Amino acid sequence: MGDQVTVAARLDRLPVTRLHRYLIAVVGVATFFDLYDLFLASTVSTVLSKEFGVSSGELKPLLASAFLGAFVGAVTLGRLADRIGRRRAFLLTLGTYSLFTLLGAFSTDVWMLVICRFIAGIGIGAELPLADAYLADLLPAKSRGRATAWAYTIGFCGVPAAGFLARALVGTAPLGVDGWRWLFVIGALGAAIVWVLRAALPESPRWLAAQGRHDEADGVVRRLERSAKGTLPEPDTRFPEPPEPHRASALLRPPWRRRTVMLYAFQLLQAFGYYGFGSLVPIVLAAKGFSLVHSLTFSAITFLGYPIGSALSIPIIERVQRKWLIVGSALGMAVFGLGFGYASSGVLIGLLGFCYTAVSNVFSNAFHTYQGELFPTSLRATAAGSAYSLSRLATAAMPFVLIPVLEDSGPGALFTVVAVAMAVLIADIALLGPRTTGESLETIAGSAKDPATSAARPQA
Repeated sequence: MGDQVTVAARLDRLPVTRLHRYLIAVVGVATFFDLYDLFLASTVSTVLSKEFGVSSGELKPLLASAFLGAFVGAVTLGRLADRIGRRRAFLLTLGTYSLFTLLGAFSTDVWMLVICRFIAGIGIGAELPLADAYLADLLPAKSRGRATAWAYTIGFCGVPAAGFLARALVGTAPLGVDGWRWLFVIGALGAAIVWVLRAALPESPRWLAAQGRHDEADGVVRRLERSAKGTLPEPDTRFPEPPEPHRASALLRPPWRRRTVMLYAFQLLQAFGYYGFGSLVPIVLAAKGFSLVHSLTFSAITFLGYPIGSALSIPIIERVQRKWLIVGSALGMAVFGLGFGYASSGVLIGLLGFCYTAVSNVFSNAFHTYQGELFPTSLRATAAGSAYSLSRLATAAMPFVLIPVLEDSGPGALFTVVAVAMAVLIADIALLGPRTTGESLETIAGSAKDPATSAARPQA
């Protein structure tokens, strides 16, 4: 335990170094293709309806397939990352996604595409919680939120990229190949390039220390220290760390049970607000009477809010206590969502949709940082993955829950359901969420056992 605390203290005394920036960039570019793919199915869903003659009943499993696979991936590969390491799990997730996204581009019918999307989703599902755990492991406490927000700002550029590429390629056939197939090929090849970059990433030194591989952990920390400029302060070893649990079942026992319940409830609810909007917005626009071309155009413009909102979170994510930033942005999503649902003017729809996606990415960056902070090293990826899997499962259910609401009662009713989910989420985080901003991971883990330590240091 002493060696592990020393590694943690040495990591937390560092500034954000050139090597940190490289790691952030590689994680961000990989996240780009993950998010590109997640939003791709909804973007081309109306086109695939014509391409394969997909009925409304068949459209639901097509939209749900990648998210159902993501549920499986987040559960299994998140836990695997705590056993075999973050780096190996990263390579496995990206390889799975790349291969089956490429196969999906050559689908001969809708059910082949559903199967390929499901298996690709297994890789996609573990990607974001793994990124959260890896960045939390490596980043200094005072810069963890801001640096994570930078990684996701790079990543969220993939969402408008999917929208604008769909706008440009759908309905065309470059080199005799349908445009929608090129969208999947681009995602697969981009992910393959990132796989090569990821092969050179160092393993998490916190994870290495937890496994007793202290020389390797020391080597990674030394690399980071060499890339730092100036004189480093002495490491602060005063923060507590409870005994390291190594079994996933520990999540459901004290002292972690309260945080597990809070995070699981949060992930089930956030799917309504975050992916409920992103995965269904083209269908909502079609229900408002927009043509395919106008629907894709409005979707692309709306999706610009994702990277812009992510960038807006960078200067505030270390200044506002993380749990309250989540609460405030969730409230904004509820308000803008209701406005979008009931709006009829094209300009107002575009403006409210943009505002919704922008505030939702302040929300997203805050919660991705937050979920990587709540648990000790040996449980970090398991906790993030298992919790995130519930959001994937809820998102897979979205077409079966929200499309009937849309068809029966219209967009306003759909976003009323979203607003109610956001209200319950706000209560969950406000009442059960611990404070984390600016704290070492070890102090945050220790506060689960002794809640008094959660306020041991000044909070932003």
